[in-house]
Amino acid sequence: MSLIDSLSPRAIAAPESGIVEIINYARARALDVVPLWAGEGDLATPAFISRAASEALLGGETFYTWQRGIPELREALSRYYLRHFSAELPAEHFYVTGSGMQAIQLAVQALTAPGDEMIYLSPCWPNIVSAIEIAGTRAVGVEIAYTDGRWQLDLERLEQAITPKTKALFINTPSNPTGWTASHDDLKAILAMARKRGIWILADEIYALYHFAGQGRAPSFLDVMEADDRIIFANSFSKNWSMTGWRVGWLVAPPEIGQVLENLIQYSTSGVAQFMQRGAVAALDEGDDFVRDNIARARTSRDLLLDALIATNRVRSAKPDGAIYAFLEIDGVRDTRAAALDIVDKASVGLAPGTAFGAGGASFLRACFLRDPRQIADAAERLSRYIAAL
Repeated sequence: MSLIDSLSPRAIAAPESGIVEIINYARARALDVVPLWAGEGDLATPAFISRAASEALLGGETFYTWQRGIPELREALSRYYLRHFSAELPAEHFYVTGSGMQAIQLAVQALTAPGDEMIYLSPCWPNIVSAIEIAGTRAVGVEIAYTDGRWQLDLERLEQAITPKTKALFINTPSNPTGWTASHDDLKAILAMARKRGIWILADEIYALYHFAGQGRAPSFLDVMEADDRIIFANSFSKNWSMTGWRVGWLVAPPEIGQVLENLIQYSTSGVAQFMQRGAVAALDEGDDFVRDNIARARTSRDLLLDALIATNRVRSAKPDGAIYAFLEIDGVRDTRAAALDIVDKASVGLAPGTAFGAGGASFLRACFLRDPRQIADAAERLSRYIAAL
């Protein structure tokens, strides 16, 4: 038996990231690429956040800390939700995690057991499916419809996917990668399904503030839920405050299940470093202006990129209502993995292949537009030339 064959079948089955494959391809060739492949911006973490963490680190805040997060951070999260969601959630609703990815993993572990099913909407961020399946749960994808460049949830299809084994619905809105954004009516309908079947909702609202279709943030389950609804929210500091490398996230959950979540944190990371949490407090309490600027940059860059690419008459995509991605369908491109590699070589632009995003996404390429508009304009020009040469 080989070393690989002796490992856990679940671990062996975890696929290589189709996004990271393209990144590694360019890195191995030391190419100067405009990097639109990963879900992050080009700005470093602002100084007021880094300074708060540095001062705490130099001040000796390097010991074991609260499993659920330091009280100051959980209280700052409570204030953040009151400001942005008009939701009065005391600190005991919040649990600090080692990234949004870990928040999702812990929620999946809390909600499901091997043999259960969790439904997700596809195309989706590939890490979601792997997080579900590594836990021994069956990931059941429900495709959202794509018509005339727009994505729309088929509520009947979603309800038909629910079985007696379904323990939870994973709902990401605004969506990575499509930008689909649920309306209040969508959220009410999904919540009604969950209530009827007694199942949980795991709500990924990481991109809630990146909303371009109307005034203010995107609709949230917090707008339509009751206090006793079975909903866990997963979120992250990565996108709003340019903190992708910090790996700090959080869960919002009923206090009744708090001890379970604390135990899962204990047996995974034993908590997030206290000095990093000090930086997160600063992000929440002092970072609203920075977030507004980030959203404005994203809107400008979204328009620059898509206006240029749609003008080629070879790209099908509408401007997304939310999140930070353009999901592009290019005439003549059949194999998006091969195309992403070719675009790195010939256009020096890094895109994520739609093959990484599951059912319904294979014919698309994803571009993250949370970057300097000048860099996005350059990338759009390079891509336009590449498309013209196809």
